[in-house]
Amino acid sequence: MTSLNHLKRFRQTLYYRLGNAKDALFDLMDAVLTTRSISSFVELSLSPLFRRKWPSIYAALQDAYSTPEYLMREYAEEIPTSELIVLAGDHTAWSRIYAKTLQERTYEHQPQPLSSAKPITLGQGYSTIAWIPEEEGSWALPLLHERITSFKTPVEKAATQLRQVCLPLAGPILFLGDSEYGCAPFVKLSCDIHCDQLLRLRPSRVLYQAPPPYQGKGRPRKHGAKFSLKDPDTWCEPQEQLLLEDTELGRVRVRCWSALHFKQAAEHPCSLMMVERLDAPSAKPLWLVWISKQQLSVTQLWRQYLRRFTLEHWYRFVRQRLHWTVPQLSTTEQMEAWSDLMPLLTWQS
Repeated sequence: MTSLNHLKRFRQTLYYRLGNAKDALFDLMDAVLTTRSISSFVELSLSPLFRRKWPSIYAALQDAYSTPEYLMREYAEEIPTSELIVLAGDHTAWSRIYAKTLQERTYEHQPQPLSSAKPITLGQGYSTIAWIPEEEGSWALPLLHERITSFKTPVEKAATQLRQVCLPLAGPILFLGDSEYGCAPFVKLSCDIHCDQLLRLRPSRVLYQAPPPYQGKGRPRKHGAKFSLKDPDTWCEPQEQLLLEDTELGRVRVRCWSALHFKQAAEHPCSLMMVERLDAPSAKPLWLVWISKQQLSVTQLWRQYLRRFTLEHWYRFVRQRLHWTVPQLSTTEQMEAWSDLMPLLTWQS
């Protein structure tokens, strides 16, 4: 009964955040939550919980003007601040290959089932910042899920979203990012945000050690020796090395280097970790860069990054269960209004 009352209060609070057509939008959300599979968007109007005629589905999305940032602040109120808050970020594509009149279509990355096919599609990209509440599990609760406009890159959008999300949160925050965010532009854009960052690196990345002491001649050097991830000959001795026994991954070796930096972000030093599965020689090593002023145990830190993959499960969940990409909507405004409901639906699930 306590959980039910809490859900009622949550829905009543967000009811007034949805602007026009909020009654129709709530009927639409109830229809989504109780309809397991559909072949077309208009089938949701057949649900007994949708108490309107089928044109109201499209009219509600056209009239809605909800603000994702306001909704995000309501979600943030549900996050406990007594423990480490783990956030994850990524972006995905809503493919609209045949929507030739849809504005703001861009080329987006999307894996293809055929190995020979190029992993691209035409559509719109959406960037997501989610709270990962469980250490062991596959559940992610999105805080922001917004369209990436044609004049912004995914890195710029993620940095803007991360800044918005961290403002109302109190307590230690850890952000987990995929290899696209493990780069100098993201580090520079997010350096003033009060959160620690654990970012994956592409195996082709090159970092640099701290420069040697100034000798008094010429311009002081910004970079020291090169540290190429794919060239072991450029690696220096690690400052820390651990050999662990994991119940799922087997023997794991973790090596850590400190005082490294990206070439375009020499003023932002970071630590580098290399995680290897010794019982799976074919598995590629996992490279992680750690940007923080705090000192955390390497044993706990590399395990935290595994929680980022729950965001991939959420993308599959909104496509398969919440029918995110089923509607063939004709305007960008309708697509954004429908996408704004995905976090709200997830928090009610």
